[in-house]
Amino acid sequence: MTSRRALVVEDERTINDALADRLRAEGYTVDQAFDGPSAVDLASATHPDVVLLDVMLPGFDGLEVCRRIQADRPVPVLMLTARDDEADVLVGLGVGADDYLTKPFSMREVVARVSALLRRVERAAALADERPAVLEVGGVRIDPGARRTTVAGETVHLTPTEFDLLLCLAREPGQVLSRERLLREVWDWGDSWGSPSASRTVDSHVKALRSKVGPSRIRTVHGVGYALEEQP
Repeated sequence: MTSRRALVVEDERTINDALADRLRAEGYTVDQAFDGPSAVDLASATHPDVVLLDVMLPGFDGLEVCRRIQADRPVPVLMLTARDDEADVLVGLGVGADDYLTKPFSMREVVARVSALLRRVERAAALADERPAVLEVGGVRIDPGARRTTVAGETVHLTPTEFDLLLCLAREPGQVLSRERLLREVWDWGDSWGSPSASRTVDSHVKALRSKVGPSRIRTVHGVGYALEEQP
């Protein structure tokens, strides 16, 4: 079986090396970049299966790296940020990041997040081959096979995670899905992910998704979870 290829982009060499060493121990082929321009060049040359991307980088920042990488070819991106500021997180998700981790983080959590990202990519590819039925809920049309979304007839560009989240909600319109269930079905996280950061991950992605499909289409049930409304 061909080894998965990861690109680690982090300007602090100690952290970069630690991430690379752990991923190599898990069987990944790893390339390392320490600034924005070299990250974009490496991504173009090596075609990684997943990118671990620090936000603060010399040359240009991780957000610009993410924009350029995603413009070249879609690839799952795990953002690494020193700040848990919601605005920063939403900007990262908006430029194509699929998930984020706030420093300091454990290597075990990094590996688990990367594995979950790759499983979701594989699941999405399998789903596309099955040609599943198109869903329409409250003016939102979701084509799982083509991974295309339109709202009131206009195409909406969603990140892979946003699309999976919307699809999960659309399969049970009007029903409230708990954060725990969304973490299992969208992020492929097990029951061990019960931390406050896990809940914030769901909340941040829902907020980013609302900005694209309309805030009234996703209902919040405080302390429980979210529902996609049949009549926005």
